[in-house]
This record gives sequence, C-alpha cells and structure tokens, in this order.
Amino acid sequence: MASASVGFQCPECVKEGHRSVRQPKRFTSARIGFRALPVTLSLIGVNVLVWLSITLTGGAGSRIADFIAIRLQGYCRTPDGGFAVPEGVCRSSGYTWMPGVDDGAVWQLLTSTFTHVSIIHLAVNMLSLYMLGSFLEPIVGRLRFLVFYLISGLAGSALVVWAATPAGSTVGASGAIFGLLGVLVVLFVRAGQSLSPLLPVLLINAGITFFGNGISWQGHVGGFLGGLVVAWIFTQFRADRKAPLQWAALGGFTVLLLALVGVRMLMF
Repeated sequence: MASASVGFQCPECVKEGHRSVRQPKRFTSARIGFRALPVTLSLIGVNVLVWLSITLTGGAGSRIADFIAIRLQGYCRTPDGGFAVPEGVCRSSGYTWMPGVDDGAVWQLLTSTFTHVSIIHLAVNMLSLYMLGSFLEPIVGRLRFLVFYLISGLAGSALVVWAATPAGSTVGASGAIFGLLGVLVVLFVRAGQSLSPLLPVLLINAGITFFGNGISWQGHVGGFLGGLVVAWIFTQFRADRKAPLQWAALGGFTVLLLALVGVRMLMF
C-alpha cells in the first residue's frame, strides 16, 4: 500500500498451484470471463474507476485522493502543499482541511485499498489481483473471497495507523493483495503441498516490502498477517455445519482490528 507496486509477477507459480492443489473440474474455467470471476473483476473495475476519478481531478494533487487515502493525522491543504495545524486554524485561514482517521475519517481504512495515483502502481496491483483471484475465488467462493480481500486490506490499514508516520498518506491495494497471498500460503500448507512454487514470489515481495523505495511495509505486513488469519479461520471451520462459526470468527477478527484502530486513536 504505497506509491510503488506490489511486485507479485509470477504466473508460473499460480499455474503450479493449479496443478498441485486438488480442485473440482469447474476450476478450469476460472480465467474466462466475468461469470467465472465476478468478484475479482468487479474489484479490479472499482480500482480502475477510482484511479480514473483521481486522474481526471488532478492526479497526485486530487482532493479525491487526499480524501480517501489513509493517514492517522489530518492536515491543512494549501495551494503550495499542506501542513499540520489544528483544524480550526486551517479553516479560519481559508484553507481546506483534509481529515485523517483520528479525526473520524474511518472510511479511509478501506477506501485507501482501492486508491492508486500511478498507472504503473495500478497495473501491477491489478495484474496481481487477477492472478490470485483466478485461483482463489473459485476455491473459497465469491463472498468469502470478497471478505478476505476487505479484511486483509483492513488489517494492512490497521498496521499503517499504528506504525506509519501519522501525517503521511498511504494508498494502494497491496495490503489486500498481500493478504490474498497469505491465504494462498495457508491453503498450500493445509493441503500438504510444497511451498517451493511460492518461495520466489514470497522472497521477491519481502525484498520489495523492506528495501523498496516509497513502500508501506506496514500495509504489506499487516495485510499478509491478516490473510494468514482469515485463511486459518476458513480452513478450521470449513465444513458446512461449521459455517456459522466461520463467519462469527471472521466477524470477531474484524472487530478486533477495528478495536486496535480505536485504541490507536485514543492514544494519539
């Protein structure tokens, strides 16, 4: 989740996953059209529409981007940029106040996961989302895939709120995508499959996360950990008779993430 791309670019790994994980025959159609991947393609569509709205309203200087990117601390937007002052001072000076999560802009916890400014950032993230979605959506189901994406994004945002610079803005779907990568890891392990096809992807993305310029390691790590948790819940309560427990556990994890954000807001 930053102004740089997620880096997941390994079609061979996804293909290997298709070969090594037991799956119904209907999965073979997972890459052909909207009816096969409605959630994946819809998420891509939303990300593209948000990028278009930002591009058409000023790109990096768009007020839309400022409004939906995540930051803990609000800031005063001026023609020359912005600076951190109390909201009252900003408004009394005739400038625009852009709120942060601590000011009540809690929507940023999720809207930031659909926000991109750079077309390269968007393109690489959407390619990664498509490759992961083409494998995962048929396995976990449409609704669960959507929930996993959103909760992973929320987990990434929660760590951003706790560990990133309070006045810094973070954008991008990378936290949610790293969460889906975490889901894939858990499914491989639970199926007794070797992680060797995924190791190059994991190592490359670890390098990008911790050594890349302008990368939000908080969003990547938080999203990945969130994906591990939701996948563990999915595999622990997979039987139909355990579905209520699965949804209750996912709901409980979501509440925990929101509570962690709330605690950070109280501390700030």
